[in-house]
Amino acid sequence: MLARPEIGALVAAIVIFIFFLIVAPAFRSAPAFFTVLYQASTIGIVAVGVGMLMIGGEFDLSAGVIVTAAGLLNAMFCYQLRINLWVGVILSLVFCLAIGFLNGYLVMRTGIPSFLITLGTFFILQGANLGVTKLVTGSVSSPNIDQMDGYSTLNWIFAHEFKIGSITLSITVIWWLLFAGLAAYILQRTKIGNWIYAVGGNAASARAVGVPVTAVKVGLFMTVAFLGWFAGMHYLYRFNVLQAGNGVGNEFLYIIAAVVGGTLLTGGYGNALGVALGAFIFGMTSLCIVYAGWDPNWFRAFLGVMLLLAVMVNLYVKRLSTARKVG
Repeated sequence: MLARPEIGALVAAIVIFIFFLIVAPAFRSAPAFFTVLYQASTIGIVAVGVGMLMIGGEFDLSAGVIVTAAGLLNAMFCYQLRINLWVGVILSLVFCLAIGFLNGYLVMRTGIPSFLITLGTFFILQGANLGVTKLVTGSVSSPNIDQMDGYSTLNWIFAHEFKIGSITLSITVIWWLLFAGLAAYILQRTKIGNWIYAVGGNAASARAVGVPVTAVKVGLFMTVAFLGWFAGMHYLYRFNVLQAGNGVGNEFLYIIAAVVGGTLLTGGYGNALGVALGAFIFGMTSLCIVYAGWDPNWFRAFLGVMLLLAVMVNLYVKRLSTARKVG
C-alpha cells in the first residue's frame, strides 16, 4: 500500500479534512462540502490530462490559457456572426485540438523540451486572448451570450446545477469524476496506459520495443487540450462572459494537483486517482482557509509548502516501490 502513488495524497486529504472540520465550523455543513467539490472539479478536470501528460514525461504550460481561449473563441465567433452557439463549440474544440497537436508535434519533431514549446504557446495565446478580444469587442471581456440560440442546451451540458434539498451539485463534479475514472481505467487496464508509463519512464527503450512514442505523446497533448476546451466551455456557460486575462497561472495549479497526487516530475509514475485527490486537496484548502476566517493571501504560501512536501514524499514512495521490486 505504501508503494502506491496516491497513498500520500490520500493521507494528506484525510488529515487536512479533519483539520478543517475542527478549525472551520462553516465547513461542517453539506452545502459547504459540495462547494469544495465544485472548486476541486474546476481544477481537477484539466489536471486529469496534465497528470497523464506528466506520467508520459512531458509538461504543458499552455493549459491555463487554452481554457480561456476556447471560451473566448466560442463566444466572439458566434456573437459576431449571430449564429448558433453549437457552431462555436465545435470550432473551439477543433482549435484546441489543433493547439494540442501542434504542441506535441513540435516537441517530438524538434526535440526542444516541452517546457519551452508550451511556454511559447502560453505567451502566444495569452497575447491573442487579450489582443483579439479587445480588437473585436473593444474591451477585455467577451459579449454576454445568454440570449443566443443553443445557450440553454449547452448551459445544461457544461454548467447545470442539481438542487438536492439544501445542497447544490454542479454537473462539473460528475464530469470530473467520469474523466478521472476513464483516465484511471486507461492507465491501469489498457495497452495505451502501458505505453504512457513506458514513454514516460524511458522513451528510447519504449521505442525500441515497438511503442509508438510520437503518437502517444501527441495524443497526450491533445488530451490536455480537449479537457482545457471542456473547462473553457464550463466557465463560458456558467458565467455567460469571460475575461480575456483569465487562466494565467492555472497551469501551475494543474501541475500542483498532479504532483500532490503522487505524479513524479520525471515521468513514468503516478495515477489518475492520485491526481483527483490532489485536486480535492486544492479545492478543500482554497475554500476552507476562507471558512476558517483566515487571510486568503496565505493560500499561495500553503500551496508552495504542499508542493515541496509532495515532491519529497513522492520521491520516497518511488524509492520504496523500486526497492520492493528489486528485493
